[in-house]
Amino acid sequence: MEQVFVDKMTEGTRELGISLSEQQMEQFYHYYELLVEWNKVMNLTGITELEEVVSKHFIDSLALVKAVPLQDGRKISAIDVGTGAGFPGLPLKIAFPNLKITLLDSLNKRIKFLNEVISQLGLQNVETIHGRAEDFGRDAKYREQYDYCVSRAVANAATLSEYCLPFVKVGGAFVPYKSGKIDEELEQGTKAIESLGGSIADVIRFELTGAEAERSLVVIDKIVKTAKKYPRKAGVPSKEPIGK
Repeated sequence: MEQVFVDKMTEGTRELGISLSEQQMEQFYHYYELLVEWNKVMNLTGITELEEVVSKHFIDSLALVKAVPLQDGRKISAIDVGTGAGFPGLPLKIAFPNLKITLLDSLNKRIKFLNEVISQLGLQNVETIHGRAEDFGRDAKYREQYDYCVSRAVANAATLSEYCLPFVKVGGAFVPYKSGKIDEELEQGTKAIESLGGSIADVIRFELTGAEAERSLVVIDKIVKTAKKYPRKAGVPSKEPIGK
């Protein structure tokens, strides 16, 4: 394990108030190695340089602690929608083993990568599902079953909320990771969020250490159950966002 990796991870997690054991640090490093190795044969990420992976993938994913009290050891269930190469779900699982997490992605080759990481790192209570959020959001096994839904997927707030809010229990929250200026996007997405049973409770803005990137965590509380007509069939939320 490279010292620069340990130093960058230690610096980033310390700023978030997270303490990693030696085993967790090794799991993160092995995850990094697998990401770079698999990325040679399939498109997982455009970011492969060690220090950038640490800041823009690992630490960014863990920044959820600014919005959600994960450090208190409570058993929490979460679903990561459009997880891609496992961000933010897998870093959160490594850092907080008490987290029960589901990773959802529409590309099966990504799911194969995630299963390999989960197996090699020996992670427990992680489920991977291959498919579209619009389909699983209607499935009683997954609908309104989670304390939290998280997503770093690139989509506007209205579309992303239709993908994600149906998974969240009343009393839970959907927390999307957003970059850049987001006030106008949130304003335009308010009708959709409310139509889906949500309410914007907080917007936590921060700069990513080592990346100088403007980031936000939007805390959308689930106030009432999502109407049965949502999510609409696959493809519709992105083409015709609610409120447009």
